[in-house]
Amino acid sequence: MSEAAVLPRGNAVVAIGEEVRSDGRNRRAVQTRRKVIEAAKAMITETSTAPTVVGVAKRADVSVRSVFQHFGDVESLFVTVMDSVREDVVVEASPAGERPLSVRIDSLIENFAEIFDKIVPLRVAAGQFAGHPAMIERGLRSRQELREATFTVFAPEFATLSEQAREQLADAIGAALSLDAWVVLRRRDRLSLERATAVWRLTLTALLAHGLRTAAAE
Repeated sequence: MSEAAVLPRGNAVVAIGEEVRSDGRNRRAVQTRRKVIEAAKAMITETSTAPTVVGVAKRADVSVRSVFQHFGDVESLFVTVMDSVREDVVVEASPAGERPLSVRIDSLIENFAEIFDKIVPLRVAAGQFAGHPAMIERGLRSRQELREATFTVFAPEFATLSEQAREQLADAIGAALSLDAWVVLRRRDRLSLERATAVWRLTLTALLAHGLRTAAAE
């Protein structure tokens, strides 16, 4: 027989009431955390700067103490926001290697451009946290994911190259099509999305053509 079954009715009611209150507190905590994250994301999108805890608390309509209870410091909040933004980004499937090269180039560039344009404000705002271990780890992970996508999409072309040539071409593509390179085009040079995309398309086409010429000359 369960403990609840042998408790006097009054005590059982108290136990149930405590459980309900606990569930209520948990729900409020989850709601507060979500409000803080959404407020920080909105502020970063609007300003491309890392918001202060006070600013986030005001935007989320919660206390500063609540923000610190959930995140500890502004760095932890920013890392959480970055992870949330990454989860919001929908990554299109890589085009199959048997499709024409021009189609694969267009598809990859359009996917990268769409993704990067959404996270440019976050990347600009992240500048003050560049040395944070979590930020470094996520940056390395993102670059590796992009590198793997490159190898997948252009597998037929990479297959014709030596191992050294493959690595060099992948390095060149990774540098030319990096998030930082996109920030330069869109923020420093103020190119439109269409012009920045065209620059990347031309760059990627030239790099792949150079790689294929290298393979043919070997």
